[in-house]
Amino acid sequence: MILRLILLFLLLTANKLAAKDKMTLLLDWFINPDHGPIIIAKEKGYFSDQNLEIEIIAPADPSAPPKLVAAGQADLAVSYQPQLHLQLTQGLPLIRVGTLVATPLNCLLVLENGPINTPQSLSGKKIGFSVAGVEEILLSAILEKYGVKLEDVELVNVNFSLSPSLMSGQVDAVIGAFRNFELNQMKIENVPGKCFFLEEEGVPPYDELIYVANSKNIDKEKIRKFLKATELATQFIINNPEESWKIFASTSKELDDQLNRMAWADTIPRFALRPPAFDAGRYLEFQDFLLQNKLINKAFPISRIAIDVTRN
Repeated sequence: MILRLILLFLLLTANKLAAKDKMTLLLDWFINPDHGPIIIAKEKGYFSDQNLEIEIIAPADPSAPPKLVAAGQADLAVSYQPQLHLQLTQGLPLIRVGTLVATPLNCLLVLENGPINTPQSLSGKKIGFSVAGVEEILLSAILEKYGVKLEDVELVNVNFSLSPSLMSGQVDAVIGAFRNFELNQMKIENVPGKCFFLEEEGVPPYDELIYVANSKNIDKEKIRKFLKATELATQFIINNPEESWKIFASTSKELDDQLNRMAWADTIPRFALRPPAFDAGRYLEFQDFLLQNKLINKAFPISRIAIDVTRN
């Protein structure tokens, strides 16, 4: 009898130890090379090594993931630093807990051989966007530099169809196009595009893709494990670009094509090598920029904007 109880205890203990912590991660977009460290961490078993079971969900609406995290319906969302500043002023309980892509990718995209040679030429034109709020903020800042107001252009929500809407003539420009993806897509289609880079048009540099959590309900231990796994994955990608591409491409037939291969190579230098770390001064500088341009109306201390979970 005693032996049976001991065996039962050991079995229950083993099952408890074997159970993995579950996390739900909402992406900002359909799976693409920007998400390389996440996919590689899953495929290489780095999440499993951290005792994590990650459910990765691509959104139907690219603006929804942070709102769902704020509502407690997911643990983490891939989002954008400019969007975070805006959502904080809207009262959403969000905070940056990690970085995925540490440089701007966003650009104002036009046809290379089209009539738009400067953002000033966009007055009276149609501009496509995908994520309401954040892209209007960035677009407004660029246009203002050229004496054009946001109300001088017509905004068109094209959702995921950024470069197709530009190539088809539905719009004259798009904001929110990623230089590592849409530019390559247009090159392949023999309709070359031209990017006006935000950081060269008066917008301070920022982290393009970040992980946000609910600031009122943070499980720091699980997030530390998640970021450790993605850090290991990033190191593997940097050290093994070709092998990591093959692993990434093998996860879906739709990913194994020329566009994603080109985007993969262009994205690798932009991945955050230390996902938990952040530059407090850069975050505050970007907030000051938004305030000075009256794009947000409230400032927050850095402790409300971003944290390093490995130090808290």
